[in-house]
Amino acid sequence: MDVSWLEVFVEVAARKTFTAAGEALGYTQSAVSRQIASLEGELGVALFDRHPRGVELSEEGRRLLEHAIAILARLAAARHDLHEVGQLRVGAFDTADADLVPRAIAAFGRTHPRVLLSLVESTTAPLLARLRTGDIDLAVVSAYPDRPLESDRFSLHHLLDDPLLVALPAGHRLAGRASLRLDELKEESWIEGFPEGSETLIALHRHTGSRPRIAFAAREWTAKQGFVAAGLGLALVPSIAAGAVRPDIMLAPLEDEPVRTVYAATRKSVAPLQSEFVRCLRETVAAGWSPTSRQVPRRGDTNLLGAPQGPSGAVAPGDRPR
Repeated sequence: MDVSWLEVFVEVAARKTFTAAGEALGYTQSAVSRQIASLEGELGVALFDRHPRGVELSEEGRRLLEHAIAILARLAAARHDLHEVGQLRVGAFDTADADLVPRAIAAFGRTHPRVLLSLVESTTAPLLARLRTGDIDLAVVSAYPDRPLESDRFSLHHLLDDPLLVALPAGHRLAGRASLRLDELKEESWIEGFPEGSETLIALHRHTGSRPRIAFAAREWTAKQGFVAAGLGLALVPSIAAGAVRPDIMLAPLEDEPVRTVYAATRKSVAPLQSEFVRCLRETVAAGWSPTSRQVPRRGDTNLLGAPQGPSGAVAPGDRPR
């Protein structure tokens, strides 16, 4: 039995004419008549008594109506549960997990408390591979202009543009600068991740004809900050993670360098829970900060996130709104 026949039957029973039921459902009168006839043929009974001005439920129709309403209500509840109860497997890169993703997960949990959400942390290429094989449902990934993502294989939902910042210890000779150029930093030591985490730093230095001097390798984001705060080197910080930087580190924008773009990637067929999480990510970006509108700060201006600058003109993370 076609469930749509029951929907039409209930509508006709309420409106008492095929024409009015068709107008409510977006069907022609003849389409309603055909579906009622099919339902009657399936059950082997007449569900309506036909009159010149409309129809009335037959005895059999009255008995069916209660069951039809209950069946449709259970189906509606099942559809709701499929959307509201289930699981969502999210992947994200580490600096997105510093601030953006946790706040989006919290927002999602408030509106979908019965959905089991899990998180996998990795870099963009492995995350897309897992998305392709169905191991995760959504991935927060990033790309630079010269390394675009596979938009023909995935749906890419733009979240933000993410310029690079340089993290310096508070007492560094350049900590008071409003912005920095990479060629000024050629002699500096750097704190970076293991080889796969150093690609961006190496690619940036390639433009200056040099290689970065990596003093220490620290895989964890918090450890990297500790090395910088201790004066052992500088580090690159994407603006997406600026709100999570410890207060004894100063940040300055890196001039004239490519800006990466952050996306939520899904497979081409986007399920409702995935759409909801994309919405939470975008609302989190809009509510917290707007990296695309950041200006290079000048002395006395507001800083990158809108908080007043210190007298040096550098950005003090402890002053940022969270």
